[in-house]
Amino acid sequence: MKKKLLKILKILVFSILALLILTFATLYFSLNEKLPEGETGTEADNFALKIQEAVLHDKYVNTDYLQWTFRNKNHYLWNKKTNIVEVTIDNVMVKLDLANPNKSSIYENGSVTISDNDQKIIKNALDNFNNDSFWVVAPHKLFDKGVTRKIVTLEDGSKGLLVSYSSGGTTPGDSYLWKVDQNYLPTSYKMWVSIIPIGGIEATWEGWQTTKSGTYLSQKHKLLGFGIPISNLKAWNE
Repeated sequence: MKKKLLKILKILVFSILALLILTFATLYFSLNEKLPEGETGTEADNFALKIQEAVLHDKYVNTDYLQWTFRNKNHYLWNKKTNIVEVTIDNVMVKLDLANPNKSSIYENGSVTISDNDQKIIKNALDNFNNDSFWVVAPHKLFDKGVTRKIVTLEDGSKGLLVSYSSGGTTPGDSYLWKVDQNYLPTSYKMWVSIIPIGGIEATWEGWQTTKSGTYLSQKHKLLGFGIPISNLKAWNE
């Protein structure tokens, strides 16, 4: 009886694995896109400048503080003047020094803590900040160091901006193809990123709002039909 049951369980496990592999293969071959070709130069740079004009980038540069919550669990308060971010995940808060992460401080339940896991905690805070902040300020990072900008002709004949990051962040080498409306306000981007094995997955950029500091930020995104919630989004000056 036990041997028969084990045989049935093995068949069930292999069937589930085969189904998962088939599902992934189907998704991969139906959704995966190659990184498109594009042209660098003045046209691409001007396109990027028009995007930044649409999102009021000059106001972003002069913003003192940014605050948001990502996926209802990661909380951020970013002092852009000092480049210090308070990253709160669960009951642990890291005062993250973006210029020198090793100088960051860790607080648990309001008190400073020191442990053998400090570097791991700081790295986790930095990795989360790099990912979660990109969903807030990506249109303001088109001219960061190590960025390549290319004009791409989209399937409908309109133009898009392919932005590739050769350095910085947690996953250098990622690329994003921005789509915009008639006023150059971003509506979505397609992603070729290391954390997603399928290239060209598209995420929307919606829910644009003018903040107290005057800059324009998006707080609504959808990826494969699922929302990526961003709440408590604020930007202000002293």
